Amino acid sequence: MQTPRPMEKQPEPPVLLVEVMRAEATSVDIQIKAQGSVSPRTETTLVSEVSGLITQVSPAFHVGGFFKKGDVLIRIDDRNYRADVKRAEAAVASERMNVTRETGLADYAAADFERSKKLLASQSATDLALRKPQLAEAISNLAYAEADLERKLGDLDRTTIRAPYDGLVREKRVDVGQFVSSGTQLAVSFAIDYAEVRLPLPDRELPFLDLPDSFADEQNTSGTPVNFSANIGGVEYTWQGTIVRTEGVFDPRSRVLYAVAQIEDPYNRTHNRWQTPLRIGTFVKASIAGRHVENVILLPRTVLRSDNEIWSVGENNLLERNTVTLLRADEDYVYVATGLSDGQLICKTLVNNPMPGMRIRYDNIAGPGTGISVR
Repeated sequence: MQTPRPMEKQPEPPVLLVEVMRAEATSVDIQIKAQGSVSPRTETTLVSEVSGLITQVSPAFHVGGFFKKGDVLIRIDDRNYRADVKRAEAAVASERMNVTRETGLADYAAADFERSKKLLASQSATDLALRKPQLAEAISNLAYAEADLERKLGDLDRTTIRAPYDGLVREKRVDVGQFVSSGTQLAVSFAIDYAEVRLPLPDRELPFLDLPDSFADEQNTSGTPVNFSANIGGVEYTWQGTIVRTEGVFDPRSRVLYAVAQIEDPYNRTHNRWQTPLRIGTFVKASIAGRHVENVILLPRTVLRSDNEIWSVGENNLLERNTVTLLRADEDYVYVATGLSDGQLICKTLVNNPMPGMRIRYDNIAGPGTGISVR
């Protein structure tokens, strides 16, 4: 007796368990990420304009020392310059006396000519007879002496090196007892009213920013807000600033446009603005406020596959391939402009070798925008 053949049954294809989320068209305030180092807006190399021995330095004249505008930082021996001023003052007094004498002689010559004019065949006197050249020479000599006195007074004043602004000493290059000549570099300082950060922006991000034009009137723009952050000693600190200008040209090597952001009172010297000072040289991360965009679907970047493809869940729990158009993408999110519909289920799980029509199953649906936080 022949044994009956068992019935052949095609096995059901495996059903893959995936995680899904629901897409939702929404409005987004775009944030552009950048980074850079803090630098001073105004930096100066202080240079001696006169020669002499340094006789005094300010207690603030050291690396990291703060000073106010007008503070005396360095004094140079001024004895020779005071003597020069006295000699110049004496020369001015002498030339003023010459001008007075020549003025009197010129007046006498004019009067004498008037008395003797009837006896002269000519009715006009020469300039030399009226002593006009002598008077002009005396006036010129006085002007020269006064200019020389002004220069000597300036040299005397330059023996005192004063702070040009509220600032901080970055480098100290001389000290008391040292002889300096004209042109000697004394120190490097920078102003602390503002700090600046150069932020590189690729061209793909520019359409989402309202940047001030370098050729426009900067008085007519309020600046684009920027939030800065840095990790210092394991603690995250934040500061606020504004983009005040761009450098106007693309960098030929990196092909980025540099925007310059300013932070007011970085060392917190005028009022209690920050938890900790924003020191020059600090490396910071920046989040720049971009434009407001309507009707865009914001998804985690992990759902994006090659060739701008996103897999979704269609009818009967079958996988569908969607080719989308991206408004922009960053390291965390993709902003989908077209290719998806509002409320569509998006497959968040990375499926190996997915095929359209593949059956899947899911337990829960993540809400719209779950896990997404745009800052």
